[in-house]
Amino acid sequence: MEEILLKCAVVDDSSLQRLSIVKMIKDHPNLTLVAEYNNAIETKNGLLDNEIDLIFLDIEMPILSGFELLDDLPNQPQIVFVTGKTKYAYKAFDYSATDYLQKPVSKERFNNATLKAINMYKLKNQAVLPEDEDFIFVKSNLKNRKVFLNRLKYIQALGDYVKFVTEEDNFVVLATMKSFEKELPSDKFMRTHKSYIVNLDKVERYNSKTIEIAKEKLPLSRHKKNNLIEALSSNA
Repeated sequence: MEEILLKCAVVDDSSLQRLSIVKMIKDHPNLTLVAEYNNAIETKNGLLDNEIDLIFLDIEMPILSGFELLDDLPNQPQIVFVTGKTKYAYKAFDYSATDYLQKPVSKERFNNATLKAINMYKLKNQAVLPEDEDFIFVKSNLKNRKVFLNRLKYIQALGDYVKFVTEEDNFVVLATMKSFEKELPSDKFMRTHKSYIVNLDKVERYNSKTIEIAKEKLPLSRHKKNNLIEALSSNA
């Protein structure tokens, strides 16, 4: 693993839970602990004086919840939610969470979340993107977010939401597939299933039922196979 050192903060109103995460941070070679806080107000003030790359954040806290804290932050670092409940996992997508850990946190899950954070940090800080690269803006967590099209792998319908899966991370927006089907360039993106639009450049393999993108298998509608073959041939 490259010598990347992420500056971390731990936010939890439980001293025992903080201690557990703090110990795992101190034991990890790619993490360094900058600060720990026991509530959201203290965190808001502390982040004014500390540069943080990654926050391990509890959700249920007095006065302000973890979500409310993020709503008040002008610049959001990477977030790994740490909570005792699974019911907030879906909402965490709205905040572009790097990962979602359920208490008690095992060392294996902690290390997996950390690896995601490191990979995301490398992509965001080391990738050189040309100024004229195609992109679209989407609204996520009440903010307009730039999505570079050559890094977008696919989008997936989730009820009233649409999930964006990029090379950096995943996030969910309140929108319809139809709106993005019109906005995305038809020579690069194709609706291959009622719930999926894929980046044709990212397709690695396919058969009569599935498409493979970065080792993920996505469903392929039977009546879309010929269209897919034609589109991939045109892009070759």
